[in-house]
Amino acid sequence: MELLKERIMRDGKSFPGGILKVDSFINHQMDPDLMMEIAKEFVRRFKDRQVNKIVTIEASGIAPAVFVGYLLHLPVLFIKKKQPKTMEKMLTTTVHSFTKDCDYTVCVSADFLTKEDRVLFIDDFLANGNAAKGVIDLCNKAGATIEGMGFIIEKSFQYGGDFLRSQGIDYCALATVESLDNCEIKLRE
Repeated sequence: MELLKERIMRDGKSFPGGILKVDSFINHQMDPDLMMEIAKEFVRRFKDRQVNKIVTIEASGIAPAVFVGYLLHLPVLFIKKKQPKTMEKMLTTTVHSFTKDCDYTVCVSADFLTKEDRVLFIDDFLANGNAAKGVIDLCNKAGATIEGMGFIIEKSFQYGGDFLRSQGIDYCALATVESLDNCEIKLRE
């Protein structure tokens, strides 16, 4: 997606340790026009899948997931990082955050993720695949089917893509970072 790649090269920042900062337009301050174009591309790429629910994880995946849900007229379910006292029939799993370097126990209500659900997971980044692994685990516990996973940006030098391919998961990334060596952003053409 050329528009996204151009924006990453113009406004993205790279930091030591494989960190790509896109907080000025994706995951802190958001550009709603760009987010709508991102959502349209996800819809185009997954148009042949039989999806009945969009799923994401707090917090950076919520915006693109809502835009995709809006375009497809489907409900959007976000997996929570804090367990609310009011949640009934809770399903939980542990997810490691690459950016924050800590583990979260994430949860979702079994009322909203069921064996009838055919899920499209949307998130901002695919790095080591930790969020995706958590979603896979929760979908397995609920009996839900994963129809596909869409990521705004994939870091191909980390292992998430390899893991998803090994699991036979249909996924796409709209921009792929080949390298952040020497804090220089190199995107796949």
